[in-house]
Amino acid sequence: MERALQKVVKRKKKRLGRGYGSGKGGHTVGRGQKGQKSRRKLGILFEGIKVRKSLLKRTPQLRGKTKFKPRTRPIELSLSDLNVFPAGSRIDLKRLVKKGIIKKREASRGAKVLASGKLEKKLNVLLPVTKSAKKAIEKLGGKVLDND
Repeated sequence: MERALQKVVKRKKKRLGRGYGSGKGGHTVGRGQKGQKSRRKLGILFEGIKVRKSLLKRTPQLRGKTKFKPRTRPIELSLSDLNVFPAGSRIDLKRLVKKGIIKKREASRGAKVLASGKLEKKLNVLLPVTKSAKKAIEKLGGKVLDND
């Protein structure tokens, strides 16, 4: 005995204000009679009448000239990342890109050396470093030449 497929009827969504034939046509098209909501869509930040501060005024805002500029943070390097360089070498952004530690397109962000990991060589670092990273570099006889 063969089974017949069930009929599936899915109705299309009624489109407002597209004439009487749309099923939701006519004078007010299901929006009520008068008022702000019957005439146009409300903004997503609309809250009606509020005596207290609105949500937009309660949220912190960025101030000043850099408001529309993206905030970029420097790439964080650990001390152990610098062990690929030979002892006594000068380390700057160009050398980090050449060794492949930092990608070329990310070099504009800059780099900062953090004190995580262990340094095994005497190096001259031309990058911003943290205070504890500076101590670790100088403990091995290296120098920090640029500390922003």
